[in-house]
Amino acid sequence: MKIKFWGVRGSIPCPGPLTMKYGGNTPCLEVRFPDINRLIIIDAGSGIRELGNFMMQHDLPKGPIQTEIFLSHTHWDHIMGFPFFTPIYIPGSKLKVYGPVSYEQDTLEKIVGGQLTYRYFPIRGEELGASITYIDLKEGEFDLGDGIRLTTKYLNHPILCLGYRFEYQGKVLCTAYDTEPFRNLFITDPAHPSYDEAMAREGELVAREQNEVLEKFIAGADLLIHDCQYTKAEYETGKAGWGHSYFEYVCPMAIRNKVKSLALFHHEPMRTDKHIDELTKIHCQSNHNGATEIFFAREGMEVTL
Repeated sequence: MKIKFWGVRGSIPCPGPLTMKYGGNTPCLEVRFPDINRLIIIDAGSGIRELGNFMMQHDLPKGPIQTEIFLSHTHWDHIMGFPFFTPIYIPGSKLKVYGPVSYEQDTLEKIVGGQLTYRYFPIRGEELGASITYIDLKEGEFDLGDGIRLTTKYLNHPILCLGYRFEYQGKVLCTAYDTEPFRNLFITDPAHPSYDEAMAREGELVAREQNEVLEKFIAGADLLIHDCQYTKAEYETGKAGWGHSYFEYVCPMAIRNKVKSLALFHHEPMRTDKHIDELTKIHCQSNHNGATEIFFAREGMEVTL
């Protein structure tokens, strides 16, 4: 597997002189399987625009473009680049778009493809040249063919969100974004008038079980790309419940589950290059992380498994 980061920022694109080193585009990941000529894309944030331009120059000359897009979820920063993904306008292109849907009765096609209406965009979905198939995806295990196995896991986010674990020829790529640690949502203070001991105990049990399941999901990955938008101080000052993790939780989790490489991902839009460099000194020092390599994902970065 050859992985390239085309967008690593969270929430909103933030290009500019303060984000040039790590990048300002929102999530998009390219995963290539060169020996079987297969391309999988994870998320269609603003970074997918440049990926599409690259594909037009390097893939289209070899024949019609065929690819699969796996969406972690349908929040705006993860789908906003789709209308600017040039291959969707090219006759002969074939795309399969996978993702979870949890908002009322809307389909994946309506949510993602619905961006291409005159309400939002000058081109309608009916005018696209590509053949696009939308496939609702749930938690489970799937055979993608050509020896690629996929396991999906529901994450902890305000909308239904999937983590992906791709396995191919003994190598494992795992993504876990957007997510935060599962926690007890029931009242735990016995002095509170609404306190219920049984509910508090059950909430604690469920949160612990779900965190353990997620750790098993990412265990032993050759590369784990994990949401790490906040520091612990930021998370505990009004950000809990927003669906994003913090460094002091993610890094130790990856280390104890023997992840080989951890890419810190979904950077806070206010986080400058200078700030990330400072956080690198804290969280990416090899003498603190055992056998786990920890680094901040950057646009244009490539990793081969």
